Amino acid sequence: MIDAQRASLADLLEDLSDDKWRQPSLCAGWTVRDVAAHLTLQQLGLADMIGMMGQWRGNLDRTIHYAACRRAAALSTGQIIAQIRGMIGSRRHNIGATHLETLTDILVHGQDIAIPLGRRHDMPPAAAAAAAGRVLSMRWPPPLPATRKVTGFRLTATDMPWAVGDGPGVQGPMSAILLICTGRLAELQQLSGEGVADLTARLSAPTPK
Repeated sequence: MIDAQRASLADLLEDLSDDKWRQPSLCAGWTVRDVAAHLTLQQLGLADMIGMMGQWRGNLDRTIHYAACRRAAALSTGQIIAQIRGMIGSRRHNIGATHLETLTDILVHGQDIAIPLGRRHDMPPAAAAAAAGRVLSMRWPPPLPATRKVTGFRLTATDMPWAVGDGPGVQGPMSAILLICTGRLAELQQLSGEGVADLTARLSAPTPK
């Protein structure tokens, strides 16, 4: 599934104009180009990771963003696409990560690129379920802020047998559930249930620093 997502995203990227590469993604402060460049960094070894940490920017999020922006500036669009395609078939992943983090990365960041551009980039429900399960069970690295915010709701997929949590119900496609678990609000309109209003307010509220 990781291979299929990489191939599909590379096809989408090849179809973009220069202007589209400069458009904002769903990640605040990240362009489409920045996100695509970030995805070329899914197979970092120990030396690569030490090098990135040598560019520390105060916290992990800023450091990752800085590395992505450096990568985006250093590579042409063709090189970014070629590097994403070049990982197809490889089972390497970043040191300290598993295939589930790699899967989550390609699934969610693929939507970060596609949704604001109005492009279709299918996310298979079973893959989204595997990624959501990993995100919701994560203890290290620390859970995402959005993961804590969905606690207290009963999340139920409408396109496959999957449900988790207790509390007011929120139902929707598995892809939309994965996106809210990772802090993306773009697919909230696909959700229904008694808990949607409260969940929307919780996700929209600023995260304490």
